Amino acid sequence: MGARVLGLRETSPEPQQPRPGCETGAMLLDQMSELLSRHARPDLKTAIEGVHACRFERTAPPVAGMSGTVLAVIAQGGKRLALHDRLYDYGPGQYLVTSVDLPVTGRPIDTGTPTLAFGMVLSPSDIAGLLLEADPRDLPAPARSVPPGIAVTAAPAELLDAIVRLLRLLDRPADRTILAPLIKKEILWLLLRGEQGAMIRQLGLADSTLAHISRAARWIREHYADSFRVEDLARQAGMSASTFHRNFATVTGMSPIQFQKQVRLQEARLLLAGRPSDITGVGHAVGYHSASQFSREYRRMFGVAPSQDSTRLRALRTASAPALP
Repeated sequence: MGARVLGLRETSPEPQQPRPGCETGAMLLDQMSELLSRHARPDLKTAIEGVHACRFERTAPPVAGMSGTVLAVIAQGGKRLALHDRLYDYGPGQYLVTSVDLPVTGRPIDTGTPTLAFGMVLSPSDIAGLLLEADPRDLPAPARSVPPGIAVTAAPAELLDAIVRLLRLLDRPADRTILAPLIKKEILWLLLRGEQGAMIRQLGLADSTLAHISRAARWIREHYADSFRVEDLARQAGMSASTFHRNFATVTGMSPIQFQKQVRLQEARLLLAGRPSDITGVGHAVGYHSASQFSREYRRMFGVAPSQDSTRLRALRTASAPALP
């Protein structure tokens, strides 16, 4: 259904009601929903560092932004994430992980109820530390090839239980300092042992292929207005140009040039919210030397011309909102 609605290539099934196999899974989702509903704030942040409690109304507009490296788990409702020409849908009892900071557009799926989601930042240093402690025999075998930078998976009851226990600490400030780091470590361990363990593992290895691609993507984000040669990025990553191009596309879902274009246009949208009358200047600021090319590619990505979108952004002021969880 997503591909027919948005004209994108669908890469995950429509959200479904969880099938936990026992009452425990459904009860855990109910508990998650209650905790998230009580603690959700407009900025999504909680008293636990790196943990987000999110509530999105079913009519909320699409939001474009960078994904970060995160775990996002839906307790109620659903989210649809677009990455270039790929769609990722996830609903109750499913989790999404991103191992690279990617330019994405997210929006709630209208299921008749607000979407409630848990989010946790995935720190490469925390994962690296856990890998040093772990016995390799207790972990899945390393991936034979570089994994994609986004994946959607059914959440096991053990993961939902750990998330509920972490969220309960929001009501127990005296226990948070000691217990929150332990439960976050437990969540990372469950991810490493789970279906997407190979992806999470590469996130914690400084010399993994995914890490090299992530550093290249970060360079493009930080220098999005500058032109570059793919061969130079490949050399820095220690790969041939063809291997780098193939691995970059596997991880990010697009070529390095397409990645740069996505970042440029998202940055342009943020700038337009504060400079609605300076469309030409905004285009130049993000690296476009042709006003017509900027307008044409902006319309292709956001569906409206920059001049029209700037008026809407000035009224909504939602361009800087996070696209995830």
